[in-house]
Amino acid sequence: MKKILVAVGLLSLAGTAFAAGKPCEELKSEIAAKIDAKGVPHYSLEVVDKGTSSGTQVVGTCEGGTKEIVYKRG
Repeated sequence: MKKILVAVGLLSLAGTAFAAGKPCEELKSEIAAKIDAKGVPHYSLEVVDKGTSSGTQVVGTCEGGTKEIVYKRG
């Protein structure tokens, strides 16, 4: 569990720092590939409007910072 949280945390930093201008679906695919490579089972990524992610972890921003990609386990 600790490894998963560290991985998602790193993805969050990397995603928001270097991909703010990317299209959401492209960034979502890249994040999913990284999570899959870590062997994380049963998760979902969802694109939402910035500021509407309650109870979830933001792992990236896209479309010029107007949208967020959120990570949910389960």
